[in-house]
Amino acid sequence: MTGGLPPIARWRLILGEAAEDALGCGVSDDARAMDSALEWLYGRDETLGEREIHRGDTREGGRGDSTLSVPDWVNAVHRLFPRETIERLERDAVERFRIDEMVTHPEVLRRAQPSTSLLAAVLRTRHLLKPEVLALARALVAEVVRELMETLRTEVRQAFGGTRDRRRPGTRKVAAQLDFKRTLARNLKNWRPDERKLYLDRLRFFSRSRRMLEPWQVILLVDQSGSMVTSVIHSAVTAACLWGLPGVRTHLVAFDTHVVDLTRDVVDPVELLMNVQLGGGTDIQQAVEYAQELVDAPRRAVVVLISDFYEGTSPEWLVRRVRALVGQGTKVLGLAALDAEAVPDFDRALAARLVEAGAEVAAMTPGQLVGWLAEKMGR
Repeated sequence: MTGGLPPIARWRLILGEAAEDALGCGVSDDARAMDSALEWLYGRDETLGEREIHRGDTREGGRGDSTLSVPDWVNAVHRLFPRETIERLERDAVERFRIDEMVTHPEVLRRAQPSTSLLAAVLRTRHLLKPEVLALARALVAEVVRELMETLRTEVRQAFGGTRDRRRPGTRKVAAQLDFKRTLARNLKNWRPDERKLYLDRLRFFSRSRRMLEPWQVILLVDQSGSMVTSVIHSAVTAACLWGLPGVRTHLVAFDTHVVDLTRDVVDPVELLMNVQLGGGTDIQQAVEYAQELVDAPRRAVVVLISDFYEGTSPEWLVRRVRALVGQGTKVLGLAALDAEAVPDFDRALAARLVEAGAEVAAMTPGQLVGWLAEKMGR
């Protein structure tokens, strides 16, 4: 985090000002500013005192300004820390300490590093934003969505782009399709023992066959309760990347106690996210019932239920509806999380009942979900 400082100075920042005499070292002005910035954020941790008792040490702030405003703090962080540390500090400010000013203050938004965490905070606090701040927030949302889509599109192309045909030589000369064995065999005559080098004058390439794409239906059901906001973001991006694939018809459906079909807005994930309604209760079985009505060809349909599985109405009806979907040949995947870390927090007892009903339950990154869909569709 503070790689430019000597180890003893880094320990001083970790342990606080009280450790200065014991370590026998002072710190530079920049290091004191770092200390103040860290204290401004992590000093509000309610469990800090308890941890310090076990550590036998007291974490104290530096001698810098302890009354930083949010814009002052953001500006200091951007001046003092490397990019990866800025992202971590801003993520903790938003997710761990719920500092709403991170996304409601125009100066902060202008300086903030675009990230999924900030995007999630924008969606949570959208109703608090004044028009001029909302315009800045929309630009941040667009930048994060663009970065997420660039990454996922590559994974979609790899998963759905066809396989190499090793029986036929190819005409496209690209590195990914280089046939190493045939290339070596064709050029063995060019081996120079005295130089210990093999000269290549003829390269051989695989051809890439296009798989016949039979139509499939992918229905993404997304829990839009507050705890699932990151999964909502990645679901919108995933649906946008799947949209328009040959032989794949994608639906995006959000739910809380009501079901909202967002499919027509999938082509513009920024607008979709800026209009999604977060919060409310959770009626999962109603969303699964809606998916049942959407299914055209049961054996060529996949229902992806993205939820923490804390059902607010009838778990029995949810299990019954999932069992009915599986019984008609539809593939059902329950995702406890769809985000970059794929760290789940969900009702494990209900998830186990859905597995018994025939669903598969997992936590995945968007790339893993795309790979799973390609595998199930036989792509």
